[in-house]
Amino acid sequence: MKADGILPASFRDPSGFLFYRDGAIYRQINTAYKENYDHLVSSRLYDALVKAGLLIPHEEVDVALSQSAAAYKVIKPQPVTFISYPYEWSFSQLKMAALATLEIQKKAFDYGMSLKDCSAYNIQFMNGKPLLIDTLSFEKYIQGQLWVAYRQFCQHFLAPLALMSYKDIRLNQFFRIYIDGIPLDMASSLLPCRTWLKPSLLSHIHLHAKSQKHYADKAAVTSNRKMTQLSFKGIIDNLESAIKGLNWHPAHTEWADYYEDTNYSADALEHKKKLVAEFIDQIRPKSVWDLGANDGLFSRIASDKGIKTISFDVDPAAVEKNYLKCIEKKERNILPLLLDLTNPSPPIGWQNTERLSLQQRGPADTALALALIHHLAISNNLPFNKIADFFATICSSLIIEFVPKNDSQVQRLLATREDIFPNYRQQVFESEFSSYFTIRSSAKIKGSERTLYLMRRKGTEV
Repeated sequence: MKADGILPASFRDPSGFLFYRDGAIYRQINTAYKENYDHLVSSRLYDALVKAGLLIPHEEVDVALSQSAAAYKVIKPQPVTFISYPYEWSFSQLKMAALATLEIQKKAFDYGMSLKDCSAYNIQFMNGKPLLIDTLSFEKYIQGQLWVAYRQFCQHFLAPLALMSYKDIRLNQFFRIYIDGIPLDMASSLLPCRTWLKPSLLSHIHLHAKSQKHYADKAAVTSNRKMTQLSFKGIIDNLESAIKGLNWHPAHTEWADYYEDTNYSADALEHKKKLVAEFIDQIRPKSVWDLGANDGLFSRIASDKGIKTISFDVDPAAVEKNYLKCIEKKERNILPLLLDLTNPSPPIGWQNTERLSLQQRGPADTALALALIHHLAISNNLPFNKIADFFATICSSLIIEFVPKNDSQVQRLLATREDIFPNYRQQVFESEFSSYFTIRSSAKIKGSERTLYLMRRKGTEV
């Protein structure tokens, strides 16, 4: 259960904030936001966005639950199963989030409102789709006003997508450094020269960056700057075309093509899937984290059972393929995310509290660690006790596969380096993990030397 009090990530907006009370999440709406909130509801914009699956639903509750005298109302939003961040998204996830944000802005304009901010962190994925979770992101549109969220949209969506598309997919990790999006001057300097020939990128990134630099040390003068409705809508349409025109096609990588280059026979793979399904049925978890999920083959054993499943992998190509499969199959219970287990998402932002670490967003009921232990122990020199200790912080139950040293995949890892791993043995593995987990079941995977284990974290046995 979350501790009562205001969320550390929810302090910058004078319109209101999120808080926990008795394990439930609420949002206080301050009196300063009264006019905008009332218009959101009375104009039926709220209803239209919720019906379209673009805004998180909420119910109004007793204002006596408020945390301060500034409260106008208190609402209880539908809880988000798992909070994810842009640096954990695939290319298509960020692209879909950008398009959803623009669609929200277009609908808001039809109801006399506009987005006052366009932070990618206000978008979350629920039931397979991106939606806005910040109900206080809207303001009444005033004829002639500029779009105050324009720069933020470019920094949070257009610039990173352009860099990922034209330069390097890994540049989405800039989000871990620049919490308010990628600076446009930096994006402009990194993008190849040919992007200056793209009118949308020329306008919204390159010239936008020059404009920012030009006005950086000048007093803001906005009183005479006006924008017609037609120009406002034109910017949104142009940004939408720019986002739709950005693409990234995953190249063949070791991990994206893993199941095409594996030492499993068809029978062994089917037996492994059967064992995983049986272990899941035994423990009946409500949530699963699949660590090293690749394209989600084993994640879907859980998600197809209606279990909320986070499908993590370190390879952007594998995560992209996984997400595209989610879209194709219209899956609601699986969320593919990018994660390097050797350097998991840290807490960042003001006082390192605005964005949560991976561990702070757990624990999951169950973690899957399949065909993973040898990569952690041999490729990354991690001792078994360190791995076990980490897993014990993120899950209550663990389904883990031990891959022995004589396995061809382990031999491949050792082919280009000295074998300095005398303790990489199954007996040592069981002993070290037994300090943190109780081994409930184990089974050999047919046609291989591998063993699958079902473990329960000590102190959580029932």
